[in-house]
Amino acid sequence: MGDNSYDVIVLGVGGMGSAAAFELARRGRRVLGLEQFALGHDQGSSHGHTRIIRKAYYEHLNYVPLVLRAYERWRDLERRQGRTLLTECACLSIGRPDGELIAGVRQSAERHGLPVEHLDAGAIRRRFPAFQFSDEYIGVLEPSAGFLYVEDCVRAYVAEARRLGATIRDREPVVSWKAEGGGVVVETLAGRYTADRLIVTVGPWARQILADVGASLTVMRQVVFWFETRDDVAFQRDRFPIYIADTPEGAFYGLPVLNADGLKTARHYGAPELRDPSEIERTVSANDEETVRRFLRAHVPGADGPARKASVCIYTLTPDRHFLIDVHPDHPHVTFAAGFSGHGFKFASVVGEILADLAESGRTDQPIEMFRLARFQAK
Repeated sequence: MGDNSYDVIVLGVGGMGSAAAFELARRGRRVLGLEQFALGHDQGSSHGHTRIIRKAYYEHLNYVPLVLRAYERWRDLERRQGRTLLTECACLSIGRPDGELIAGVRQSAERHGLPVEHLDAGAIRRRFPAFQFSDEYIGVLEPSAGFLYVEDCVRAYVAEARRLGATIRDREPVVSWKAEGGGVVVETLAGRYTADRLIVTVGPWARQILADVGASLTVMRQVVFWFETRDDVAFQRDRFPIYIADTPEGAFYGLPVLNADGLKTARHYGAPELRDPSEIERTVSANDEETVRRFLRAHVPGADGPARKASVCIYTLTPDRHFLIDVHPDHPHVTFAAGFSGHGFKFASVVGEILADLAESGRTDQPIEMFRLARFQAK
C-alpha cells in the first residue's frame, strides 16, 4: 500500500467527519481525513461554542435511541481525553399545548420513559423568573439535557483519531472524487489519494460534492448572538435553563451565561433557503439582531442588553428536515451523511459509529431507516 493509499478517506472533518475518522481508526483502519479549511473553522456548522443535547426529542420519536447512544459515546470521548465536553443542564421547552414542540416532547418522553416535569405559565415564572410568557404557554422541563462544547468536541475527535494513527490534513480542498477499480480516487489541490472506501461529510457543500446522488439539499443562514444581561448571575445554569421557545414570531432557543460573552440566543429556522454556501452573507446586520432582540424584549427582558458577540453559521436542510445518511446508490463503497437540518451535532458521536459501520459492511444496527435517500427518490 502506497503512501497515498488508505482503507478509508473521510471528506470533511467537522463534527460528523471527525467522529467517523476516530471510529474507523479505533477499529484499526488506515484513515485519511481531508478538510478544506483550518480545523475548527467557522465557515460551516460545527462552531459557535455550544450545542444543545436533549433526549425528549420533539422532532421524531425515532431519534431517542440514537441520542441515548450519542450520550454514551460522548462520555467515552470524555474519558479518553480526560476533559469535560458534555455538561448537564435542564432544558425547558416552552410553547402552546397543541404546538409541535410541546406535543413532540411529551410524546417522546412518554414513549421512551424519559423523566420530564410539566409546568404551566405561572410555574415557569415562579421557577425561572427571567422568563415572561403569558398564560397560554406551558413548559416541559427535561432535567437530563445539557450542552456540548462544539469546537472542543471536534478537536477531541481529531486528537483521538490521530493518536490512533489516522492522518488528518486541513487546508486541503478537494477538487474531485471518482469511483475507480472497486475503490475511490480523490484529487485535492495538493495531491491524489486512493482508498477502498469513501465517507462524505462535507456539511453545506454536500449538494455539490454529492451532485450525482440527486439529494435535494438547501442551505440556510443562521445568526447566533450573545447578549449582555442585567445580572449574569441570574442567568447562570444553576438558575436558568437551556430553553427552546415556540412562539407566533418563530422558534427561538438559548443557553445560560457560561462566560463573559453573555446569554446565547438565536432564532431556529425562519430564513430563506439557498442552494450554495457561497450565497451566505457572512456579515451580521442590524436586522439580524432586531429579530432576536424582539423575542428577548417580550419574553426574556433581563437579557435585552448590548450584543457582545455574533456568529454566522449554516444549516444544511433536507426537504423533511430529517437527516440523510446512506450508502451511495451507484457506488456501494461510498457512504455519506448530510442534511442535519440545524439539529444534528448532538448526534455526531453516534453518527461516527454509523458511518464506520456502513463503510465497513454496508449496514448498521442503529435505527437509520428514516434517514435513507430512498424516501426522496420515491416521490
